[in-house]
Amino acid sequence: MTDGSYDAKDIQVLGGLSAVRKRPAMYIGSTGLRGLHHIVEEAVDNSIDEALAGFCTQIDITIHKNGFITVTDNGRGIPVDIHPKFNITALEVVMTKLHAGGKFDKKIYKVSGGLHGVGISCTNALSKSLIVEVKRNSTLYRQEYSQGQPVTGLQEVGQATGTGTSISFLPDNEIFQDTVFHYDTLSSRFRELAFLNKGVKITLKDERTGNEDIFKYDGGIIEFVEYLNRNKTTLHKPIYFFKEKEGLSIEIALQYNDGYQENVFSFANNINTVEGGTHLSGFKTALTRTLNSYAERMKLKDVKLTSEDVREGLTSVLSVKIAEPQFEGQTKTKLGNSDVKGIVDSIVSSTLSAFLEENPSIARVVVEKSINAANAREAARKAREMTRRKTALSTGLLPGKLADCSVRDPAKAEIYLVEGDSAGGSCKMGRNKEFQAILPLRGKILNVEKARLHKIFENEEISTLITAIGCGIGDEFDVSRIRYHKVILTCDADTDGNHITTLLLTLFYRFMNEVIKRGYLYIAMPPLYKITKGKILRYAQTDAEKESILKEIGSDVVIQRYKGLGEMNPEQLWQTTMDPAVRTLKQVTIEDAVKADEIFTLLMGDQVEPRKKFIEEHALEVTSLDI
Repeated sequence: MTDGSYDAKDIQVLGGLSAVRKRPAMYIGSTGLRGLHHIVEEAVDNSIDEALAGFCTQIDITIHKNGFITVTDNGRGIPVDIHPKFNITALEVVMTKLHAGGKFDKKIYKVSGGLHGVGISCTNALSKSLIVEVKRNSTLYRQEYSQGQPVTGLQEVGQATGTGTSISFLPDNEIFQDTVFHYDTLSSRFRELAFLNKGVKITLKDERTGNEDIFKYDGGIIEFVEYLNRNKTTLHKPIYFFKEKEGLSIEIALQYNDGYQENVFSFANNINTVEGGTHLSGFKTALTRTLNSYAERMKLKDVKLTSEDVREGLTSVLSVKIAEPQFEGQTKTKLGNSDVKGIVDSIVSSTLSAFLEENPSIARVVVEKSINAANAREAARKAREMTRRKTALSTGLLPGKLADCSVRDPAKAEIYLVEGDSAGGSCKMGRNKEFQAILPLRGKILNVEKARLHKIFENEEISTLITAIGCGIGDEFDVSRIRYHKVILTCDADTDGNHITTLLLTLFYRFMNEVIKRGYLYIAMPPLYKITKGKILRYAQTDAEKESILKEIGSDVVIQRYKGLGEMNPEQLWQTTMDPAVRTLKQVTIEDAVKADEIFTLLMGDQVEPRKKFIEEHALEVTSLDI
């Protein structure tokens, strides 16, 4: 807890704002949807920082019909007195100066997510219009901005009860490719923030649709873990502890389920450290050592558990709060503070060891789960060796089914994973052999959501696919060995084709996740219709596109509905699906890891009731039914 004083003198400035509009991606990551939602998060982060400091209990976000979005909190309110250095209000300093805020002085914010002070000034700079209202000193203050510049001075517009800040802004369409906010994207992030800041109430309302959510979790990350595991069969109640040591606060909740997937999320000052870092390394090291030590003392095993063994079926949330975090990595979402690893390791080791001693029944369940994983790992090793002896793996040769390309630079090479031998044959004849490889897949592959590695290695189609792509799987996975920087899933546009695509996506998401993160995975979009009228030939990928073409050329046409890729000859496949100049590819990305895990568990896991409920809720949204 900090002291309650918060005035103009507490606002420090490290630079100006002029570069933000010139190079927005440097500050918010992109000018696409990711950047659009990031500027909302920056405004909300200011409110969260007030909550971390103990002065804010409620944050309300409203998406308006006119394109504006409003973020309101009941914190102390941004200071409005005159800044001693700049001779303008502290509010204007915060809104117009880059690297300005109360985050640099640890008397004001002990910890914060917005550590560089660029947040709300970036939001302001990239908004066509922004209105800020502050409640302080029993007065309501208001000021308007446009593209980062003040349009009005600070105005006293009435009396106010309580304190707080409200910011309404309209993203600038000169900057952003799309200015339409996505409710689901925002709700996922705000749910996450509510879990991480227990007791803080976050509301999200969409005036466009009437959607509304209220997020408030008094159980914090315990409820987060239960939420993540809600469609899984859990083995025990969540294990939770909170400790403070050497200026670091660490909060951990973990719970095992009977599945085979690891689901560990780490955060530093509410920032999702998707690339991990020193806090996650300390946790993993301590978890492995502690479970090994307990198993040895109890004489429960005669094999050494690896880090992968003890994380099979683990769902965990690790949240640290630190005064001076150092972020690194490609997306600045990897914690780099070297001292954090040892502190987390020490806390987890001592606390978890004590818990296991005091809860022997849970300890036994967890250790036996890890031992089963170790046995499965050994079975997978034997299955892998057996596969190598039976196939070309041991000689380094590629599968005979693969029609490889001639180029050897992965950045220039692409592979089509094609449903069926017939379509695969057409693709082989229609491709550009220089940079396009073809691998036909026969039938539906194994659902890896319900399988351990040894079962995967026993599946011929998956083994062939893994060999062709080149980066391995499991503990041998190395994305730098990938042979193609475009891996293109190419399936029929029917129920079976969609199912096969989903099975393949499950394989990549669960066992070759880095392929998706690097942007190497795509889905081909072959046409649904061929439309001919005289010498006119057009293709349509959707019903809407078909109707548009019919309006353009007339409705007295011959329309052919493609049921599968095999109905197209090689020339048509090249013209519609494989020619880089005209084809449409969907790039597979992971926008929200929590949501992605939830969907894969729901659709591909072994819990029937949640899947049935999902189907019932979304049945009316089906646009094409294959009967």
